[in-house]
Parts: sequence; C-alpha cells; structure tokens
Amino acid sequence: MLSVYNYMSSAVLLTGIVALLFAYNTATDGANNSYAAQMVINGGPLKWVVMLAPLGVVMWLSFGINRISESTAKALFWGYAVLMGLSLSTILLVYTGTSIAQAFFATAAAFAGLSLFGYTTKKDLSGFGTFLIMGVVGLVVASLINMFLKSSALDLVVSFVGVLLFAGLTAYDTQRIKSLYFEVQGSAMIGKTVIMGALQLYLDFINLFLFLLRFMGDRR
Repeated sequence: MLSVYNYMSSAVLLTGIVALLFAYNTATDGANNSYAAQMVINGGPLKWVVMLAPLGVVMWLSFGINRISESTAKALFWGYAVLMGLSLSTILLVYTGTSIAQAFFATAAAFAGLSLFGYTTKKDLSGFGTFLIMGVVGLVVASLINMFLKSSALDLVVSFVGVLLFAGLTAYDTQRIKSLYFEVQGSAMIGKTVIMGALQLYLDFINLFLFLLRFMGDRR
C-alpha cells in the first residue's frame, strides 16, 4: 500500500507540474499566449491527442496488464500522468488560482480521510462497487446530455453527485487494493498490481478534484 500511495502521489505531482508549465509557459503575455491557450484556440492534432490519448492509455493498461511487462506498465502510468497534465492545463485558464488551490487542498484532505477509512474499516464495501460504477456511467451520460442543454442547474447536480460518487470510490478502491495484496503476494504480479492500484486511486483523486472545482470554483 505504501508503494501504491507513493506512485499515486508522485503521479499527481507530475500532472500538476506539467499542467503549470503548459498553461504558463510564456513570460510576455501571461496565460493568454501559453501552449494551453493556443491548443484551445487553434485546435489541431495536439488537441485531439490530449483529449483521446489518456483514454487509450487507460484501456491499454486495463486490458493488457497481463501481457505487458512491469517496466512497460510503469512507462504507461507515467505517460498517462503527463497526458493528464496537458489536458488539465486548460482549467488553469478557466478558474482562478485561489479556487484551484482551495479545491486541491479540500480534495487532498477528503481523499486522505476516505482512503484511511477504506483501509481501516471492518465493513465489507464490495457490495457498493456495482452501485458506484453504475453511478459513474449515469454521470457520464448526464454530462454528455448537458453539453447540449447547457443547464447550470443540471451542472450543479452533476458536480455534487460526482463528488459523492468518487468519494465512495476512494474508500471502495482502497479496500479492494488492500485485499488484492493477499492474492498476489510473492508472485510476479505484485509490481503490476501496485501500478494498477496507483492508477485507480489517481483517477479517484483527479475526478474528485475536478468535480469539487466545478462545484465550488470561481471562474475567471
């Protein structure tokens, strides 16, 4: 579990550094002339790579973890963190720095508490897994619908439900990762299991942060 948390927190840090560099890479015109701003304004191949590549990497890791080597899994994991940094750089153009900082620290505190609960609780959380995953699917559908409706009320509901769902997934995934150790200890799969566990918690953290930011963030 210590390895899982180390990989996960290092990936969050790498994502943040890449996002900052991509959003504020110019000293002359602030964020307006940054790579992130130009990607949004001009589009082009890079925009589609940033949008679609993270999904491809996650699918590669999820469905091919048994066939790839541990070193390849690590490379894909770090590559995913970099791609997410490029993607998330655009939120630095949309929300104020204070809002982003507040949402990040709120997410860190909530994640720590929820993950500790999932690790220490004696209650079996496995029964919540299907409900939480179905909730995430419903959340994606509602978000896609709201892209056309542009309803501020629905956006608020989606953000609130998203916070609750990924809060639950943080505790659920922590307990599941902890239980996996007893299945893979002493085997060649232990290293790749650490990477997949770190990826799951990383995704929970990032999504919790994004929904909190949508819920409480001030736009520029």
